[in-house]
Amino acid sequence: MARNYKKEYENFHSRPEEKKRRAERNKARKLMEKKGLVRRGDNKDVDHKDRNTGNNSPSNLRVSSRKTNRSRNSKKKG
Repeated sequence: MARNYKKEYENFHSRPEEKKRRAERNKARKLMEKKGLVRRGDNKDVDHKDRNTGNNSPSNLRVSSRKTNRSRNSKKKG
């Protein structure tokens, strides 16, 4: 069964709180790009150490591989 991305966006990603969280993650990525620690297409993620996407202080941000960051986050969920 194929995913219905339009319906996912309408039901989840378009909610105001999710838009705000996405904007905070994008802001963190831009901060790390300005420092020269990541670049577009490098397969790196900007990780928030305390898992709070609203906390973009430099001491809370770190660069990790996409695989490491996303596996770390899935382990926390359950």
